[in-house]
Amino acid sequence: MTDSALTDIFGPEGVLAAAIEGYTPRLAQQKLAEAVTAILRDKGVLIAEAGTGTGKTYAYLVPALLSRQTTLVSTGTKNLQDQLFHRDLPTVIAALGIPVKLALLKGRANYLCKYRMDMSGQSRGVASKELAAQIAEVRALAPRTAYGEVSEITTIPEDSAVWPHVTSTIDNCLGTECPVYNECYLVKARRKALDADLVVINHHLFFADMILKDDQLGELLPTVSVVILDEAHQLAEIAAQFFGERLGSRQLLDLVHDCDIERAIHAIDMESLKSAAQRLKQSITRMREALGDAKLKAPWQTLRHNKPLQSTISALGDDLDFLRENLAVAASRSKGLESCWERSKTLLQQFKLLTGETPNNQVHWYETFSQSFSLHFTPMNVAEEFQALVKQQERAFVLTSATLTTGDSFDHFTRQTGLNDATCAQFESPFDYGTQSLLYVPRYMPDPHANDYTTAVVNAALKVFDIVQGRTFVLFTSHYALQQAAALLADTIAYPLLVQGSMPKDKLVERFRELGNAVLLGTGGFWEGVDVRGDALSCVIIDKLPFATPADPVLQARGMAIKKQGGNPFFEDQLPAAVITLKQGAGRLIRDIHDRGVLMICDPRFLGREYGKVFLASLPKMPRTRQLERVHDFFVRNDETTSG
Repeated sequence: MTDSALTDIFGPEGVLAAAIEGYTPRLAQQKLAEAVTAILRDKGVLIAEAGTGTGKTYAYLVPALLSRQTTLVSTGTKNLQDQLFHRDLPTVIAALGIPVKLALLKGRANYLCKYRMDMSGQSRGVASKELAAQIAEVRALAPRTAYGEVSEITTIPEDSAVWPHVTSTIDNCLGTECPVYNECYLVKARRKALDADLVVINHHLFFADMILKDDQLGELLPTVSVVILDEAHQLAEIAAQFFGERLGSRQLLDLVHDCDIERAIHAIDMESLKSAAQRLKQSITRMREALGDAKLKAPWQTLRHNKPLQSTISALGDDLDFLRENLAVAASRSKGLESCWERSKTLLQQFKLLTGETPNNQVHWYETFSQSFSLHFTPMNVAEEFQALVKQQERAFVLTSATLTTGDSFDHFTRQTGLNDATCAQFESPFDYGTQSLLYVPRYMPDPHANDYTTAVVNAALKVFDIVQGRTFVLFTSHYALQQAAALLADTIAYPLLVQGSMPKDKLVERFRELGNAVLLGTGGFWEGVDVRGDALSCVIIDKLPFATPADPVLQARGMAIKKQGGNPFFEDQLPAAVITLKQGAGRLIRDIHDRGVLMICDPRFLGREYGKVFLASLPKMPRTRQLERVHDFFVRNDETTSG
């Protein structure tokens, strides 16, 4: 496809402008489309940072669709998947006027499992009355769904305990030996994906498909010629989960639960199996207690000399082995019991591995929650593995995000992914940050480690709330600070207060838009993937520079490895990662050419430390102030301009 042909599509008189109401031609969008076209032609690797508002989705979809090559598009979240599949793709395809077979594929936990619904429905004495009623409700509603997706059943909360009972995992799926295999919703979705011209998935499924190789349901990657990875800044972290090893107490309890269900239906006479499952359940509880009360992440090595814990670990391993022996006897009773037997062998092997010696180049750590725990091996870095994954077959790769650079350098991202030979390019946002935004850094803030720091953030924020009349996201770097702020604001704020966790994320954002003058407190997922356009969001406040927790065992291990090689872990790892996260948070503010707003960064280190210059250089060029009066003047000026 020539540059002139792309002008005919993306230009002011192009097909997109003619077909899409409100479409605005952007030079950066066309330039990105040209770069994608070249990479698709040459089967190369493109790493593209496209600033907010570039229109990167259309810029990669148009070349991919017109190339007529089978394409896999992977996004960061299920919400972005749905937006791409249900909104962006139909719009572009209609504008181009070409026939395309599309498929949307999610992870198996998003699909109902007919076998497990039937087994859970038949089981007696396992579920509570409330849970049994919800299982019956799901079974009744499942035939009315279009795709068998959990999200299609809206009468049951998304955090209900019913979902593990009516969905499968890679552990408990019976695969081709399942008696209802040909009716499986996931199998149908996979088959449709294998026959599609373009498939939309998410990053977790992307790595699961390539690394776990769920052979019973078929692999996607060998069938495609083009792979587009949107929100690519998330890739290294997600890849580390899949290139490592993990075992959670939930997996062990799921085995106990499935054994109970299968025994109640197919082996009710085997009291020894019931006893073995109960013994394992008690051992899991004892191990969680032995790990301590606190919720934490810590190196496994810290537990080496804890003799009571080591005794508990040994007992859990023995009880898991005892269950395996009983399942070996029961396996011939049903496919489900045979599957439990196979799982018990795999889980026993994993448990011994993850409570044993630490492999080279792996971080060995554990995490505790209120009632559960998990054990981990995480690779020091995934560069070598990810590079091999990209280069294992000749196909084009496009990796794109609004936040891939630190300053103007891709070095951090290419180090993480091993893609040092890729073509790298930046495409600037078309937004006029010089007039649309203002950066405000309040004076006299205490040290971020001070006990009264969150109180100071809240006091500074209250003054801004009054100027902007609510209409603010306050982004925190920890749940603890968020809860502190929520308690402080509960009785003092004059505007509707929305707090993360009070309702599902998408409902919270929808409510924020509807109210038009709300203050939303968020952390984690609210730093990215949230799009609120218009006056409802006129200010983003960030409490601290988003450095990772120093006590994180993976961060510590990576830092030690960098030091051994003569490097500086702060400047090579921690700082670039924090810069990218800050860019994501700041990116929530301006989402449209008509948006206006203030970015308020409370952390005094932003201007008071030398490394603050790296953060500043990585943000869009916007006017700065330390005077609250200028924040007031900015909104007064904009209000007068709007009214005039």
